[in-house]
Amino acid sequence: MEAKRQKMSPTGDGAVDVAQKPASVSSGNTLSEFLAWCEEMGLKMNPKVCISKEGTVSEYGMLAQGNLSAGELLFLVPRSALLSQYTTSISSILQKEKASLVSDSGWVPLLLSLLYEYTNSDSLWKPYFALWPDLKDLDHPMFWPEDERKRLLEGTGVPEVVKKDLDNMHLEYSTIVLPFMRTHPDLFQPETHTAELYKKLVAFVMAYSFQEPEEEQEMKHPIPPMMVPVADTLNHVADHNAHLEFSKNYLRMVATRKISKGQEIFNTYGQMANWQLLHMYGFAEPYPSNTNDAADIQMETMRAAAMQGAKGPLESARIEEMWDFLCHMEMVGEEGAFVIGTEEVLTVEELAVTLKVMCFSEEEYRDYKENRVWEDDMVAERTVSTLTNEDISKFKESWKRLLHASVQLTLQAYTSDLATDEELISDSEAYAKLSNRERHALHVRYGQKIILHHLLDLTS
Repeated sequence: MEAKRQKMSPTGDGAVDVAQKPASVSSGNTLSEFLAWCEEMGLKMNPKVCISKEGTVSEYGMLAQGNLSAGELLFLVPRSALLSQYTTSISSILQKEKASLVSDSGWVPLLLSLLYEYTNSDSLWKPYFALWPDLKDLDHPMFWPEDERKRLLEGTGVPEVVKKDLDNMHLEYSTIVLPFMRTHPDLFQPETHTAELYKKLVAFVMAYSFQEPEEEQEMKHPIPPMMVPVADTLNHVADHNAHLEFSKNYLRMVATRKISKGQEIFNTYGQMANWQLLHMYGFAEPYPSNTNDAADIQMETMRAAAMQGAKGPLESARIEEMWDFLCHMEMVGEEGAFVIGTEEVLTVEELAVTLKVMCFSEEEYRDYKENRVWEDDMVAERTVSTLTNEDISKFKESWKRLLHASVQLTLQAYTSDLATDEELISDSEAYAKLSNRERHALHVRYGQKIILHHLLDLTS
């Protein structure tokens, strides 16, 4: 079982770099000072739980010191203890100038809050920062050399997402963050609050922040990410035993089942595939631990598979026309993907409608389009909530052929085949020699290929 972050090794030199460590890290007992701070801030912890580095799968985690029942409160965090754009000491400035801080990510106000508080020796959250791991130890794929990302993760979708992240971060910092800092030289210094520190804090927010569930929001606009002390010490596995609940004044971590004394308490980050875990948190769960694992078939790959089977220019033109129609229906898009889980399709409507339209004869397609059958069909498709592996095995032969060809093209994008990865995982001596990056990348590739090969079998 692997966790959200790997055990860190000490640097050995004792140096504190402002880009790696928060300002004025105490030389005393970091955990004791953090717990004292939690008490001052009104955080309430069940006496049957504790934060510890011993007995946890990664860094600080939470352990049960006594038997816990399902539904039992583990700890409670008042909203005043959260670190967000609304609680930071520069919140009034952020609110006043919010129009200039709008970005695609929506994270800029929180990141400016962290840039300021993290390097401020008088920050209210100083004991909280002292518990953070060194930012230099974050090992998201965005920190890997580009050639290493390509070598280990080609075909998984991660390199493309990372490139997009890096481009967006650079744009945000240069066009929004830097101009804002320059108008507030009393608060920010570009030589301290660098693009590199910004990048590390982006990764930290990805791995440690919390997003309030949309259906529970009372505001008219989405609530941005927030940092939640104590909650972010819990490690993640798919088979978790606790979850975070939101209310007006508090956030509550609650046991979802019985937890025995001595067991680690695990939170969940949601139903996330291994590639998402690696991208956002820097780790992946070994097969078959992650029951939420999934593989993507890029929508453009299905278009390519259809074109590959076209018999002549007229059929190619018809395929292009049908694809454009699907784009008009907003069923497919350039950057979209059909998501296949271990037991069922996660993009049911998109896959079902796309296969149907792309496998029409010319007469069926004309009738479907010109008589507006598609409008009724779209309503009907939305009533189909699941598409299981058994359902796929019963697809029409034409659907199976197109899906099969799409899977084959998807598998060609990887730099290794399933047998090679399987051999590496089963060879304990060879596996032991792999770096953490190589292991996590292997688990991502292997899990995806297992799903895709099963799909090949279902459509054969």
